[in-house]
Amino acid sequence: MNPSDAAHPPHGTGSQSGPSGHGKACARRERIRLVLACSTAGLLLTGCFAAGHTAAGDRGGHPLVRGQAPSAPANSKPAQAPPGFPETRTPAPTHVDNALTRLLEPIRARSGTQVSVAVLEPRTGRRMVYGSQTHITASVAKVNILAALLLRAQREGRSLTPWETSTAASMIQSSDNDSAGALWQRIGGGPGLSAANKVLGLTSTQAGPGTHWGLTRTTAADQLTLLKTVFAGRSPLGEASRHLIQTFMGRIDADQDWGISAEGSRWQLKNGWLQRSQSQRWTINSMGRVEAHGSTFYVVILSHGSPSMAHGISTVERAARTAVHALRSTTPPVSPILH
Repeated sequence: MNPSDAAHPPHGTGSQSGPSGHGKACARRERIRLVLACSTAGLLLTGCFAAGHTAAGDRGGHPLVRGQAPSAPANSKPAQAPPGFPETRTPAPTHVDNALTRLLEPIRARSGTQVSVAVLEPRTGRRMVYGSQTHITASVAKVNILAALLLRAQREGRSLTPWETSTAASMIQSSDNDSAGALWQRIGGGPGLSAANKVLGLTSTQAGPGTHWGLTRTTAADQLTLLKTVFAGRSPLGEASRHLIQTFMGRIDADQDWGISAEGSRWQLKNGWLQRSQSQRWTINSMGRVEAHGSTFYVVILSHGSPSMAHGISTVERAARTAVHALRSTTPPVSPILH
């Protein structure tokens, strides 16, 4: 991909158990007003994920406009997928997915934003997927990078080093780009991520070229598979590895409380955002686990084409609420769970 088309974005994460109800909504609206004010002032966002052409979120600077260039990749041994795990077939579309389409199409039509959604209630097996197109990951790729690092450590029969642990915490919790670049290098760059994804069962994710880890492309269904490896018991990631990712996703910097958290009282999530330099349109993504309506849901919202960051966030939050409410109105199970 032409680096000039990479992006002018901020970081991308958001999560942690936090305020709910009116106070939470007010805080989110205040952050969105801040973004709009910055946009009106003509602020040029630079940074995130393609070595100086994208932004992902770093300590220091404005909380929603941070950016550092990631480091160059290095080689490492490819991970080996255990035979028979996971199954990679995709369930055929169901009438339930069609029902979700009817609910989400008006959102896409009104906003002009391309949206893909995947939502799963693990307790019942209810699952819905809307949209099969690929999207730029932006900083949600950082969850995938950490999963790849943990798989590598497991293969080597060791725990993460103190440096790896602190760097991973910075990458997920503060969406630090330097940290992501360093760990991208540690896992072997794109080839290392691709090898890990064979083990994780991600079949429609293409690693970003060279140092451009944030230009990794993926689908909502693939990211739902990734969430299952992080939060479900049956996973190539060991219990300690899963617990580490869950802990970091539950301690996201408070300024990033948006996205799927709009539909949850408690959450563990990762957000990503990116403004493309040519079109000036925004990629806004949010994924993770939320507790809502007395149950737990894994939710993935990927989007691109929004005219502003605030517009994209609003669209993603409407899609998250719509998807969870649609899933709750169905009879379980609605579709085979992806394995």
